[in-house]
Amino acid sequence: MDRISVPALLLLSMIAMMSADVHAQSYPARVVRIVVPFPAGATGDVLTRHFTPRLAEIFDQQFIVDNRSGAAGNVGAESVARAPADGYTLLTLTASNASNQSLYKNLSFDVGRDFEPIAMIASVPFLFAVYPPLQAKNVAELVQLAKAAPGKLNFASTGIGGSNHLTGELFKMAAGIDIVHVPYKGTPDAFPDLIAGRVQMIFASIVATLPQHKAGRLRALAVTSARRSALAPDIATVSESGLAGFESGTWYALLAPAGTPRDIVTRLNAAVVKIGQMPEVRERLIADGAEPLGGTPEQTGAFVRSEIVKWGKIVAVSGARAE
Repeated sequence: MDRISVPALLLLSMIAMMSADVHAQSYPARVVRIVVPFPAGATGDVLTRHFTPRLAEIFDQQFIVDNRSGAAGNVGAESVARAPADGYTLLTLTASNASNQSLYKNLSFDVGRDFEPIAMIASVPFLFAVYPPLQAKNVAELVQLAKAAPGKLNFASTGIGGSNHLTGELFKMAAGIDIVHVPYKGTPDAFPDLIAGRVQMIFASIVATLPQHKAGRLRALAVTSARRSALAPDIATVSESGLAGFESGTWYALLAPAGTPRDIVTRLNAAVVKIGQMPEVRERLIADGAEPLGGTPEQTGAFVRSEIVKWGKIVAVSGARAE
């Protein structure tokens, strides 16, 4: 068999690189679906829809949202993990998907292994709010009150294993207190009991909770993000309030199936970061209580993996299990 000459090898290499470049420039040649693993109107759905029309403009191709809810986000995530790695099926990953890795023992996919990170979309902090007559005007006083009466105070959540439940468990561990978890089906179900004093505190969406605080029906003690929220800059963070390093909330990231070509990931990353920096998009995200993020695929992957580890520890210590 004849040997291939060095010039021929160089030519083949150049052809391969040109082919990859053509592939990158031709993407996308058809509609791109972004699977949101929660119903229409949920926060992840709303935030994703701030990006899809602008992705369509940048790529001159339609980007649509495909809501596939079920099993706390697992149904939609699994559908993307099993999709072809061609860039035409993407996923809006949420904080719940990261904690589900520990909450569900028989998942058929692995969040840290079966996806290609593209970029962070945004994060949304929780507002830590209490029943107004409770004798605690700040986080430090709440911790003192809880330590004086172990097991007597309780906190509401929107369900066992959800992000705000696990945030409450993280708070318990960070503060060294014993408070009792009371799960509800959702924030609208929890608020009446909280306002009436049948439960004393909650970590809930800042968008849903801030109006209750402003109306005097609840008292906000802190936000759970690392920095103060632009939506409520006068409310301190939990970290500022004595529990240094405390950070929680929910977040959203764009991912693709593992093995998606690097050139497609790179182009999608550049587009998402660009869109997140657009003034009109930033204004809409902030109005929704979200902080625009961005970042490289590597930073996104590192963050998602760190969240899987972080919440895995909380799940193990709390004993939380998916219902």
